[in-house]
Amino acid sequence: MTDRIRVLIVDDHTIVRKGIRALLMMEPDIEVVGEAHNGAKAVAAAAQLHPSIILMDVVLPDMDGIKAMSLILGNQPEVRILILTSCATDDKIFPAIRTGALGYLLKDSSPEDLIRAIREVHRGESSLHPTIARKVLREMSVPANEPLRPMPVSEREMEVLQLIARGLSDHGIAKHLVISKATVRTHVSSILSKLHLTSRTQAALYALREGFVSLDSINGAE
Repeated sequence: MTDRIRVLIVDDHTIVRKGIRALLMMEPDIEVVGEAHNGAKAVAAAAQLHPSIILMDVVLPDMDGIKAMSLILGNQPEVRILILTSCATDDKIFPAIRTGALGYLLKDSSPEDLIRAIREVHRGESSLHPTIARKVLREMSVPANEPLRPMPVSEREMEVLQLIARGLSDHGIAKHLVISKATVRTHVSSILSKLHLTSRTQAALYALREGFVSLDSINGAE
C-alpha cells in the first residue's frame, strides 16, 4: 500500500508506546515508523523519519510535547500532530491547540476512537475528545480583553468554514461545493488569515462559538 499513514509515537512510558504500536500494527493503512520517549528525541525522529502523523504526549521529560511540537512544525509544517495524553488541564490544552495540534485525545479514549482520530487528522480534519471540546468551547465563549477584529469572510468562504466545522476534509469540501482541492486550500488559507486563526481546529471551534454551525448539525453530519 503506497499511501499508508506513517505514525511516530511519542510517550515516555514504554508500555504505552508498545501497546499503541501493537494496536496500530493491526490496521492495514497505518505504519508505525518510530518511537520517542522525550521531546528532544521526538524532534530528531521527526526530522529523520518524516512521519505524516505524530502521536504526542504533552508531558515529557527534558522537553515537553508542546515545545517539541513547536520545533517540529517550524521545520516540517506538513506534519500533523495528534495529542494523546492523560492531561486535560487548561495550561496544556490551549497552548497545544494554539501551537498547531489538529487533534487532542485523552488516554481514556477507546482504541476505535484513537484509530478514527488518526485517520481524521491525516485527512486534515480536527479531532477533539468530548471533554476537550467542551473546555475549548467554554473558553472561546469568554471574550478576550483586546480581541483582534476579524475581517469579514466571503459567502463562499463561509460555506467552506461551515464544512470545516462539520469535519469535512479538503477533498470532501471540494466534492460538496464542486470546486478543486486547490481552490479549497486557497479559501482555507484566506479564512485563517481573516479570522486571525492558525489551524482548522481553531476555525471549527470559531464557527461553533459564533453560531455559524450547531453541535447538533455536526453530530448529525455523515
